[in-house]
Amino acid sequence: MVHVFTDALVIAKRNLIKIVRVPEILVFVVLSPIMFVLLFAYVFGNSINIPGGSYQEFLIAGIFAQTVIFGSLLTGSGLAEDMQKGIIDRFRSLPMSRSAVIFGRTASDVVYNVLTLIIMSLTGLLVGWRINTSLLEALSGFAVLLAFAYALSWVMAFIGLLVPSPEVLNQASFMVVFPLTFVANTFVPAENLPSLLRTFAQWNVLAA
Repeated sequence: MVHVFTDALVIAKRNLIKIVRVPEILVFVVLSPIMFVLLFAYVFGNSINIPGGSYQEFLIAGIFAQTVIFGSLLTGSGLAEDMQKGIIDRFRSLPMSRSAVIFGRTASDVVYNVLTLIIMSLTGLLVGWRINTSLLEALSGFAVLLAFAYALSWVMAFIGLLVPSPEVLNQASFMVVFPLTFVANTFVPAENLPSLLRTFAQWNVLAA
C-alpha cells in the first residue's frame, strides 16, 4: 500500500509540473471559472427574478458544481492523451504500481479543483455572493463538492482509458455534461421549464 501511495505521489507531481511546461492549462483553470461567474451574473442576473433572494447567490452553487464537472474532463482527456502517446505503456514497463497512474492523476486534479474553487469564491464575492452560514458549514460544503469532483474524476479516468483519443472523449462527454449541467435548477428556477425538462431538472444530480 505504501508503494502505491509513493508511486501515486510521483505521478501527481508529474501532472502538476505539466502546468509549468504547458501554461495554457493554468490559464484555463484560472480564467474559465471567472468567465462563467461573470457571464451568468451579469448577462442573466437582470433577466431572472429570484423571489426573496438575489440571482448572484442563487447562481454560485450551480456554477461551482458545473465547473468541477467540466474540470473532471481534464482527468479523462489527460489519461486518453497518455494512452495515445504511449506514456501509459512506458509506465507499465517500470517497476511501479499500475493503479498509481490513476491515483496520481485524480490526486493532481484535486489540486486543480481547489485552485478553481478559491478563484470562483473570490469572483463570487466580487459579484455579490455571500456565505450565510458558519465557516465550518461552508468548509463542509466545499469538502462535499471536492468529494463529488473526485468521484467524477474516477468516472472520467475510466472512460479516458477506453477511448482511442482525447478528442473522442471531449466530444462524447460534452453530450452528457451539457444537458446534466444546464437542464437543472442551478441557473434558472425549475418551475419555468417545460414539464419534461422540469421533471429531469428536479431529478438531476445537480438539483439544489
